[in-house]
Amino acid sequence: MLRKNSSRKSKYKGGTFAIVASKYNSRYVDAMLRAAHAELKRAGAVVRVVRVPGAYEIPVVVARLARSSRTTHHAPRPVAILCLGVILRGQTVHAAQIGDAVSRALMSIQLETGVPVIHEVLLLESQEQAKARCCDPKHNRGTEAAQTALEMARVMAGLAAELDDDVPF
Repeated sequence: MLRKNSSRKSKYKGGTFAIVASKYNSRYVDAMLRAAHAELKRAGAVVRVVRVPGAYEIPVVVARLARSSRTTHHAPRPVAILCLGVILRGQTVHAAQIGDAVSRALMSIQLETGVPVIHEVLLLESQEQAKARCCDPKHNRGTEAAQTALEMARVMAGLAAELDDDVPF
């Protein structure tokens, strides 16, 4: 069952977030990107968007952003990274292979770096499913990804303060 987006308000404000979004299936990804960007901006966040050709290219950019030094003269390290993409299943196993590879890579990067990586690279059966999850404001997974990123940034900031460590978020 398709779950509606909640209208939850995050207690986390500000911060720098990165969105890595695929250009492939742009109709759907662009709709998620717009929704995620708007939700983060409402929270006062600085948002950096990086576009990549397809879903398979997302993890290498996420790894580079997550492993970046804490702060550069250009931009601080993101407190969370949102990954947006749409993979439509075809008649071969290729889509499932891409989806599995991306999922494994994103989890690995998150665990290795301690930077929350929000996974909204959707493996879907049809354009109808993509339209429902990406273009409908009530169910837009970009909004949900941004809300999750804000919540994870809050959780990680709380842990850093509680543990009194030097993690930058």
